[in-house]
Amino acid sequence: MATRRGKPPLAALMATPDEIEAQFYEALQAGDLERLLGLWVNDEFVRCIHPGGPLLVGITAIRASFEALFARGPVAVQPAEVKRLVTEQLVIHQVHERVLVPSPEGDQIAWVLATNAYLKTEQGWRLVLHHASPGQPVESVELHTGNASVLH
Repeated sequence: MATRRGKPPLAALMATPDEIEAQFYEALQAGDLERLLGLWVNDEFVRCIHPGGPLLVGITAIRASFEALFARGPVAVQPAEVKRLVTEQLVIHQVHERVLVPSPEGDQIAWVLATNAYLKTEQGWRLVLHHASPGQPVESVELHTGNASVLH
């Protein structure tokens, strides 16, 4: 778990979905649980699915899952490509993530396809869904670029 040097910054009031997403990946890379959770709507309707994992419903279950994940250390993940669907109240990002996975044989690269959904709230844009699945390298993945109202 990351060493804390004072209280972590809260998600900026009225930050854009892109700014919230950048903070999400920074929190993963730092293993900063409180910063990461500050980006979510604090409600029991939020959802999260980690690659190969079960559906997690509610902020309490999401907290427990990220707490267990960070017990092994920060997550070396970076967005490689992002496609966006934007409305006034909801923004959905399809993110192709590059994850560095440590192993005894040396670090391996894993690719993950994630969907992040952001809802405009009284506190600004907040994460309401993170759904991640195993993926492939960017070169061999074609993300849908047709109708803007259809993600895939």
